[in-house]
Amino acid sequence: MAYYVYILKSQIDGSYYIGSTQDLTERLERHNQGRSLYTKAKLPWKLVYKEEHPDRAKAVRRENEIKARKRKGYIASLVRTSRP
Repeated sequence: MAYYVYILKSQIDGSYYIGSTQDLTERLERHNQGRSLYTKAKLPWKLVYKEEHPDRAKAVRRENEIKARKRKGYIASLVRTSRP
């Protein structure tokens, strides 16, 4: 079953959140219901980017690559070049 790396954008302050999951729809719902401690304070969230990967290990590796860049500009460029 596929896994996804995703980027959410806060509709409150424009900040980004990067994560990975097997069920993208359910995970976005959890974020927007305030069931994730880190994202709870910046509701609502909008899905702005996703990548599909064949397994969890590859998805987590890619999630960590994106997080390691630590540049909002890099994340914004990913978002600009894709459609969720």
